[in-house]
Amino acid sequence: MIKSKTFTAIAIGAIATTAAFLFFVINSTEPQAQREAATKRTAMLVDVQEVRRGNYNPLIEGLGTVEAAQDIILSPRVDGRAIEITENFIPGGFVKKDEVLLRIDPADYENALAQMESAYAQARSDLDLELGRQHVARKEYNLLREELREENTSLVLREPQLAAAKANLKSAESMLNQAKLELERTSVSAPFDAQILSRNANVGSEIDTNMELARLVGVDEYWVVVSVPVARLERITFPKKGQPGAQVIIRNRTAWPDDASRKGEVIRLIGALDAQTRLARVLVSVKDPLALSPDTQGPQMLVGAIVQVEISGRELENVFRIDRDFLRESDRLWLKRDGKLSITEAKVVFKDKDYAYISEGMEDGDLLVISNLAAVAEGIGLRTEAEAETQE
Repeated sequence: MIKSKTFTAIAIGAIATTAAFLFFVINSTEPQAQREAATKRTAMLVDVQEVRRGNYNPLIEGLGTVEAAQDIILSPRVDGRAIEITENFIPGGFVKKDEVLLRIDPADYENALAQMESAYAQARSDLDLELGRQHVARKEYNLLREELREENTSLVLREPQLAAAKANLKSAESMLNQAKLELERTSVSAPFDAQILSRNANVGSEIDTNMELARLVGVDEYWVVVSVPVARLERITFPKKGQPGAQVIIRNRTAWPDDASRKGEVIRLIGALDAQTRLARVLVSVKDPLALSPDTQGPQMLVGAIVQVEISGRELENVFRIDRDFLRESDRLWLKRDGKLSITEAKVVFKDKDYAYISEGMEDGDLLVISNLAAVAEGIGLRTEAEAETQE
């Protein structure tokens, strides 16, 4: 019994000793190649983009409000009753310059014209009679010249009467012209090529000169008033000395298809900041805004619409252009140099919605890291997909 217990204890001890020895051997003989592979895996796999200097036109974005370049309230010049309204004189209608929109009853004005024509004829006749008297008076004067004093000469020659006759004729002529003008004004016409936005009269309406007949906007040109930060004005080209202004792309993402746009041109800087936003205001011209010409590309524009505007900025020379997402926090750049991460400070000269434009911080041929890294530290190892395949 004692021998059996002793044998069991010896066997257990031998097993424990063997297990400890095997554990020591396994750990002390781990292949060195595995540690090297682990070291290689510490170089992070990244995507890079080679950068080069160039000249670029940045885009300056802003929101704009569409306005008509010509926008008027049409009022009559004479009073009366509307007796006719033409076919195109309706909201949304298009009219040409000098096209008649509405006619006012001309009867009273025709009568007034007849009276003025009669008054003018009478004044003309009076002047002719006075000229005849002048001829007789001059003959008498020639006969009596030696017996008259100098100061009575004008009376003898009827000069005051002649002056009065001429004045009466001029007054009658002026009144006749006014009567003709008022008769012409019974036809209300469009002052320019226009679209009718509203109409406030119908056949039978009593018209007076204080009445707002309609609102008209010109169809040749619309304006877009664009709000932009003051700091960005220096990059916008305004027209001067015959040179055109900056080119503009206009979009309306709430109303137009994604690929639809209109073109415009910067024409003025409005000389006052917006009172609420404190932004500068730039005036953009758009020709044929309603696309009436078959040569005009793009959708129609509506007065009052809010649109998105991209102004082509003045060219930036000898700069790098990178995606804004690749400019890291605090305007830093991640570059892959000699297989390691190099973090540099960038001198950013401009940013638009898509790009950052950089003058200093990298060199031609540098590899810009465009991947996001979980851990960032100067000098950590980097490798690209191509390098990884080569190592394998």
